[in-house]
Amino acid sequence: MSLASTPAPRGGRTALTLSTVAFMGAFAVWTIFSIIGIKIKRDLGLTDAQFGLLAGTPILTGSLARVFLGVLADRFGGRIVNLLVMLLAAASTVALSYARSYPAMLLAALGLGLAGGSFAAGVAYVSKFFPKEKQGAALGVYGAGNVGAAVTNFGAPFVMAAVGWESVARIWAGALVVLALVFFFGAKDEPELAKRRALKQKSPPIWAQFAPLRKLQVWRFSLYYFFSFGAFVALSLWLPRYLVGVYQLDLKTAGMLAAAFSLPAAAFRIFGGWLSDRIGARRVMYASFAVAVIATFLLSYPATSYVVDGIKGPIAFRIVTGLPVFMAILVTLGFFMSLGMAAVFKHIPVYYPADIGAVGGLVGMIGGLGGFALPIAFGAMNDFAHVWTSCFMLLFALVGTALIWMHLAIGRMERARVPGLKDLPELPEMAGMRANPEPTHVAPLRAAE
Repeated sequence: MSLASTPAPRGGRTALTLSTVAFMGAFAVWTIFSIIGIKIKRDLGLTDAQFGLLAGTPILTGSLARVFLGVLADRFGGRIVNLLVMLLAAASTVALSYARSYPAMLLAALGLGLAGGSFAAGVAYVSKFFPKEKQGAALGVYGAGNVGAAVTNFGAPFVMAAVGWESVARIWAGALVVLALVFFFGAKDEPELAKRRALKQKSPPIWAQFAPLRKLQVWRFSLYYFFSFGAFVALSLWLPRYLVGVYQLDLKTAGMLAAAFSLPAAAFRIFGGWLSDRIGARRVMYASFAVAVIATFLLSYPATSYVVDGIKGPIAFRIVTGLPVFMAILVTLGFFMSLGMAAVFKHIPVYYPADIGAVGGLVGMIGGLGGFALPIAFGAMNDFAHVWTSCFMLLFALVGTALIWMHLAIGRMERARVPGLKDLPELPEMAGMRANPEPTHVAPLRAAE
């Protein structure tokens, strides 16, 4: 799982380390409403749908910004783009701490969401330092900055209990400023940008950088990431609320259990990148989606009471997913989602090496939109269906659709690559048989004399 076997360009390891730490801080700020939003919900008397909108608004901004930030990183360099984005997000987080109305908080949340947009700039930046055969592992390490969600879920409840949610926002903003400055002054420009400046070459025109976005394959990758990453972000935001409502836990305990989901899921993204380099991103995607279908199906089943007419009278029993079983399934789901995140981004430098910023930005944008739309959908489904597990029912339908589309697309690609594949029989034992054998005439048996 090491990157040591293939030397990176000078400054590559420093760039990867500082980028990952900076992204962790940005991600911690990006998901801050998963904890402070619960207190704000109580203070303002918000509905579940309003809470979902507040928690999802930063995800919307960060998602929509990713395409443009990825392109800007390709043109001007990831260092300067990341610095500006993180400083703007920190300023908006401070402004949030002084907001006292729901509209003002939504406005501050829009600016705070820029922290999530830094991901696209980081992907374009980090990938330039490593050869193709190591980009999966490198981007897996960088993507492990998702652990910032666990930092917020674990640490914010204790800080909020001690000094209030406003101080959480200010402390997180201050940390983000420090990390932004350390990244900018500690890392170097990517080799490609330095070479282009030395040769005084012009950047490719903007329209050319967006050209790959017309391909259906890019949008298929985006659906994969909508589930793998978008659902991960949505669950990181929604789990504290879910655990408090379903299992009547206090906020500190709920935050720690939510961190138990997001921390391994983020850390194992590194393993997912390495595994994609070793066995191929396609196999990793199949494993990720197959396990996710099973896990979301199990988590979808609501607590149910039954009465069966027995021989000696009614027999009542109840089926419910206890907290230990729920967490075991959830952590397993998070592990395979992290593999899927890494596998999706392993595809991008391979298929679109000259357009990593634009394609990675679009895929990241769609994934981030999942983090915005799904919490709102979770809240709306709770308000409409009044079933807590409806959020997992939605995720089951989503990952099932992605798995079917992926399988059909791969089948079409294989048939196009190997023209004779469509002529093979469905069953191997039929390989020597003709498709339309001539009828065989058999003389009728004579009746026994």
